[in-house]
Amino acid sequence: MTAQADPLLSLSDYFLPVYRPRQVVLERGQGARVWDSHGKEYVDLAAGIAVSAFGHNDPELFTALVEQAGRIWHTSNVFYSEPPLRLAEELVQASRFARRVFLCNSGGEANEAAIKLVRKWASQQGRKPDQRVIVTFRGSFHGRTLATVTATAQPKYQAGYEPLPGGFRYVDFNEIAQLEIAMAAGDVAAVMIEPVQGEGGVLPAAPGFLQQVRRLCDHHGALLVLDEIQCGMGRSGTLFAHWQDGVVPDIVTLAKALGGGFPIGAMLAGPKVADAMQFGAHGTTFGGNPLAAAVARTVLHKLQRPELAANVGRQSQALREGLERIGRELGVFSQVRGRGLMLGAVLAPAHAGQAGAILDAAAEEGLLALQAGPDVLRFVPALNISDADLGDGLKRLRAAFERYLARS
Repeated sequence: MTAQADPLLSLSDYFLPVYRPRQVVLERGQGARVWDSHGKEYVDLAAGIAVSAFGHNDPELFTALVEQAGRIWHTSNVFYSEPPLRLAEELVQASRFARRVFLCNSGGEANEAAIKLVRKWASQQGRKPDQRVIVTFRGSFHGRTLATVTATAQPKYQAGYEPLPGGFRYVDFNEIAQLEIAMAAGDVAAVMIEPVQGEGGVLPAAPGFLQQVRRLCDHHGALLVLDEIQCGMGRSGTLFAHWQDGVVPDIVTLAKALGGGFPIGAMLAGPKVADAMQFGAHGTTFGGNPLAAAVARTVLHKLQRPELAANVGRQSQALREGLERIGRELGVFSQVRGRGLMLGAVLAPAHAGQAGAILDAAAEEGLLALQAGPDVLRFVPALNISDADLGDGLKRLRAAFERYLARS
């Protein structure tokens, strides 16, 4: 029986068809491996789109969830519970810059909160509505809400949702001269940027670029908002990606790895904006619920262990070298780029546009990976992935390319 024959797949007709999942039903996972409903094993180098920082079925996360489930699941933000109180304190302390935290359920919500915080702060500075522009970068991805998809400077995500909200301006990533022009009018309230673009092709900020952005923000009285939803929480090799860039932000947004697979998002607010939102200015029913916060506290503690950062550094080098070797020997990659365990392999011109077909072949070989556009394969495995799992994953990737090339 093939995966396509799984009777469960017929139930996918009840979903709004906004996704095109591969035709397998994943049933269970352990560490960096998962099994489908037919028992086929896969090496997982996708980690739920950089979410499952400790792979699947991590015992410490499991214990945290089960223990909290036996206490209380939900209170709403009309009442306090201990896990989100503790998590907020620990995030502020770990961040080195923040004073307050807003907890929510997803990256899109965290960025939505950041956009609202920028606008609320700007209004309190006496700025008129047309002086509250937020600059973002082409190739960025900030979410799927109407405001965050507008901040996402990629037309393919915006088409059909017009009229889009106003007050956003786009420039090319890593182009400081364009940003200087975009801010020259004095109407920019904030610059919002990913230290490493994910959906934009796993493209890091150039050395020194974020420092230049910070200086421009200071010169024009604008805020620096860092979207670390994918690249933060250890993914880039340090707990916060911007630590590698030597900048102090005003706002940082987090999600994905923060929950280790349990949905949670967070917006961290620095001193300049920490008091801009007061009672009634924003809210969420589910955000920071006790279950999510209990798991996130455990994740945050685990992410700060020195041995984890050491593993990310070592496996990043191994993954990069393995990808470069495959690219060199098979002629399939033109470049490998990224930071830490967030790497993108850019397809050579002869294979441009074929990321989807290559990932189909990878799934057949028992490997799960991602794409970042049609020309880039994206690898974001568990941060604690072992030598054996990574080595096996690279072997399966090579076999997938051989399968793909034989079909070409």
